[in-house]
Amino acid sequence: MKTKLIVAVMVTAASIVVTAVILNGTPQAQPAVSRPPILGIAHVALRVKDAAEARNFFGHILGFDELPFEETAKGKMRYTYFKVNDNQYIKTSPTLSSPTEDRLIDIAFRTTDARGLRQYLATHGVSIPGELHKDPEGDLSFSLQDPAGHTVEFIQYMPGSVESRNFGKFLSPKRASKQIIHAGETVQDRTAADAFYRGILGYRVMWYGGMTDNRTDWVDMEVPNGTNWLEFMLNVHNPSPRTLGVMNHFSLGVKDIQRAFATVKARGYNPAKPQIGRDGKWQLNLYDPDLTRVEVMEFKPVRKPCCSPMILKP
Repeated sequence: MKTKLIVAVMVTAASIVVTAVILNGTPQAQPAVSRPPILGIAHVALRVKDAAEARNFFGHILGFDELPFEETAKGKMRYTYFKVNDNQYIKTSPTLSSPTEDRLIDIAFRTTDARGLRQYLATHGVSIPGELHKDPEGDLSFSLQDPAGHTVEFIQYMPGSVESRNFGKFLSPKRASKQIIHAGETVQDRTAADAFYRGILGYRVMWYGGMTDNRTDWVDMEVPNGTNWLEFMLNVHNPSPRTLGVMNHFSLGVKDIQRAFATVKARGYNPAKPQIGRDGKWQLNLYDPDLTRVEVMEFKPVRKPCCSPMILKP
């Protein structure tokens, strides 16, 4: 006679505990599945119409080195890799087919254990791909759709991969910035997005604010084991291509916004002057040739942020 099994599940924000109760035996607690570290943004991938125009913007105006073709000419989608630092890239693909198409392909976050993170998400009922194999770059990675309908990737850099082989290389002294500090995506259902990123993955709210003090248009969700953040762009309805490019954006951190402003102007780009945003930080808005916003931002506020305290890690 087969023994029947009852499974009781208890979910917390950081782990899941499964207890198997055998009807004719003693309950046996199984080890908790803990969430591996999520360290920060690994890359932001964008669709562009013209590879040469994108190369001028990201390579010349912003000063990022491009990885050689032979390093990255793999996989189904041909990417150009612009290197921000050893752990972060801007990736562009010349596959933009329509002026109304979303330019954002995906946002990737770096983890120390892609296999463990995949298992962790599965135990929380998140729909994930089947087997985990090395990707064309030689890393362990997997992608899924977040509650807002955007593709999010989790990646573990592996020895011998494209990124690992190029540690210490292609770090141009002409870089306008040395760090991607956040990425933003449109979010229609804040509750669902919050349940996924905060409730399951352990991101935390570091600041929220809006165009006026009595509304919330942006929620900054910091990764659990680093200082980068994902920005929920709320209250966006039927956006034009221009608006969509403003909202689905990423941000480069700098110490001196005026220096960054002077640098891009000297390289032939003429943006509007820097301003202090609602979060109290100096910022400079740039746009690639396909209208994706690149928000250059100082790391710390120079003025009290509106709407809520800004909780920064030491």
